[in-house]
Amino acid sequence: MRDKKPFTVELDETAPIPHPAEVDQINDAPLPTAKSVPSERGLGLFGWAISFGASLVFAYLAIGFWDFLVAQFARNTLLGWTLGGIAATFVALIFTMIIRELLVIARMKNMERLRRRIDIVLSTQDVPETRHIISELNCIYARRKHLKSNCQNQAQTAKDSVDPNAMLSRYEGEVMAVLDKQAQKEIERAARQVATVTAMVPIPWIDMLAAFGTNITMIRRIGEIYGGRSGPIGSWRLLRSVSSHLMATGALAVGDDWLGSVFGGSLLSRLSRRFGEGMVNAALTARVGRAAIEVCRPLPYQIQKRPKISVILRRALTGIFDKSPD
Repeated sequence: MRDKKPFTVELDETAPIPHPAEVDQINDAPLPTAKSVPSERGLGLFGWAISFGASLVFAYLAIGFWDFLVAQFARNTLLGWTLGGIAATFVALIFTMIIRELLVIARMKNMERLRRRIDIVLSTQDVPETRHIISELNCIYARRKHLKSNCQNQAQTAKDSVDPNAMLSRYEGEVMAVLDKQAQKEIERAARQVATVTAMVPIPWIDMLAAFGTNITMIRRIGEIYGGRSGPIGSWRLLRSVSSHLMATGALAVGDDWLGSVFGGSLLSRLSRRFGEGMVNAALTARVGRAAIEVCRPLPYQIQKRPKISVILRRALTGIFDKSPD
């Protein structure tokens, strides 16, 4: 068996030692990576089958409705014109809803681009771009009567300031703070409603439906507070963004310590099972609401503090606990 001894290499003392300036430079450039080639499969057989099937169903309904109108005209002219007017009004309403949803989606994408631009401005300290961003924010919020004077003050202040951080911080303190309070009230209302329904209704599936509907309504209202009115498709898109944010950050924020803040040790022994479930569902609703704020809020938190779940629950459930809200 070979002895495990250190292996030494003796250098020739007469060998010249190169000067550091004469050593070849090391190239730290990253190696080229293979680019992924996008798939060119297209819709595929299943996609084409769904497309043709939907086209056939739509054609069948359209032809059937046309035959129905023609038959009514043949039966009675007045009845035919009445049904034709109703059909034309229905089609106009459908197109109006589609156009409105497209505008909502465009507004949401504009807000997403605005948030990315704000992140870039905070790192590059671009003063003209910051002023342009504040102008765009004012175009969104100055239409509201309770924010009109605040937006005018921010527009005037941005002209005299050369610090992007200061401009955005002032905007956050005077405009975003008002919107944050409105959004927090929506979360408190939703958490209170979910806790009450869970505690009072003994049927579990009704609790789930009520909590789901309350959360969707809360997310839609928070989106309206920060970005304007939204429709069904825009609300669904916002719900998807909030769900992705929750998956990325975790459904339960242990750092908030909401259980310890809301549930005192002696209080837990006095809570019934249904009431305890109501408190847990209310906390989860508050967590979803805070994620909706972080998704919809155009400015990152700088001087304002992120809402704490424990504070939201204490405000929402004032009167149930012997604690006054902060």
